[in-house]
Amino acid sequence: MNMFDLIHRRARLSPHRLAVEDLADGTRYTYRELNERAARMAAAARRHWGLVANDRLAYLGHSRAEFFALWFGCAKAGLILVPLNWRLAVPELDTVLDDALPAALIHGEEFTDTAALLAARRPGLLRISLGRDDGARHYDADLADTEPDLGPHAERSADSPWYLLYTSGTTGRPKGVIQTFRMMEANYGNIGLATGLTRDDILLNVLPMFHTAGINLYSSSLFWVGGTVLVQRQFDPAAALRVLASRATVFFGVPAVYQAMAKHPAFDDTRLDGVRSWGCGGATLPLPVAARYNQRGIRVRCGMGMTETGPTVFLMDEDSVLAKPASVGRPQLLTEVRVVDRDGRDVAPGEAGELWIRGPNITPGYWERPDATRDAFAEGGWLRSGDIVRCDADGDYTMVDRAKDMFISGAENVYPAEVEAVLQAHRSVAEVAVIGVPDDRWGEVGHACLVASGTARPSDDELRDFCRAALAGYKVPRHFTWYDALPRNALGKIIKQELRNAHRTP
Repeated sequence: MNMFDLIHRRARLSPHRLAVEDLADGTRYTYRELNERAARMAAAARRHWGLVANDRLAYLGHSRAEFFALWFGCAKAGLILVPLNWRLAVPELDTVLDDALPAALIHGEEFTDTAALLAARRPGLLRISLGRDDGARHYDADLADTEPDLGPHAERSADSPWYLLYTSGTTGRPKGVIQTFRMMEANYGNIGLATGLTRDDILLNVLPMFHTAGINLYSSSLFWVGGTVLVQRQFDPAAALRVLASRATVFFGVPAVYQAMAKHPAFDDTRLDGVRSWGCGGATLPLPVAARYNQRGIRVRCGMGMTETGPTVFLMDEDSVLAKPASVGRPQLLTEVRVVDRDGRDVAPGEAGELWIRGPNITPGYWERPDATRDAFAEGGWLRSGDIVRCDADGDYTMVDRAKDMFISGAENVYPAEVEAVLQAHRSVAEVAVIGVPDDRWGEVGHACLVASGTARPSDDELRDFCRAALAGYKVPRHFTWYDALPRNALGKIIKQELRNAHRTP
């Protein structure tokens, strides 16, 4: 199918229903208003900013309702949106901009200084401010000075680039993952249907919109059915709990979000029975955190996906949450998966192997990187995920580890996630990450990086004995280092590359 004007059709079907609300400044757009706002943005892009089809338009700012007007506006104008990770340092943002080569940069007032510095290094880059800024064009004024075309945009290929989401680049140069209309449509088939989203659902969105989760879990799917998205600029556990108690019916978070809410003093006294569906992704939800929610009668459904998969691939059935807390469930409606060995052959049932994924939710590739695109795909259109998984007799999948995180000790494969699960169960361990480090005798050995749950820090020998009770000897870490906090990215994932860099030698 072709890419049609989704927001135009939704505005025609449910013009007066609330589409999105910004919880920081109270901005509210009905579907009719969101369609008009997107159309004004598309008109301003042509008239005032001189942009033409396939130009890249970068955005640097916190999550806000206006982001979705930009997003749909780019679809109307045929532009390619590039949401920038506002947590990156200027040199890292330079790298992304040098790859995407945007013609214009829209930024929030909170990033005026950074945007001015980025633009100063690029004389051809037009800067547009969402707030007060004498050195830039004013976004609201330019949109007001337009005559928007409220009709549908021209149909185009559903596989044409709509926006680019840049990978973290922890193992090399960041890559722009191409996102398409077809991927969004398939994601609705994978997550919208699985969670039963309807026009009556209200999502509290606390995740950053430079990440696929902030856009697609479940905001984009709610736009398909005419539901409402409440946008929190930056995650705040106290504010999130208030909204979950008063308005939201569905929620998606990452483990760090669930952990922060569970630790908040108001958690036990906050009524949360109005939220009918809870989802989690990005990493495994620690068992102690899952238990806190289970005690409240809340079953958090874990799943798995990638930026390259739009993102949903797996989701756990709600009825199996308690029985299989480590599982990510089964592949969803529009996705095929395989588990293969190093030669690309399917492994025997129950064996671990690399996850390969295929379906309409898969990216067509990486922006201007045919080499990276070629390397990512196997014959037959299968995306090599780089994740090691195992499928049980019921057809449920468990993430074993990232292939790049596995290390070899004395000719034996060690999957750090397995070791981390054991250490996480120790009463004195709040967080743990295990990496492989060089060793003269064994080639590599495990190095556990830990955060204490209290003041007590057990000895290395005590931790080794604890591990030996559950693990083969070659899996037991040789080294232990205590941290005040482990390095994490914007979604709370531990950045193991930083730990590897810090422990290159034992």
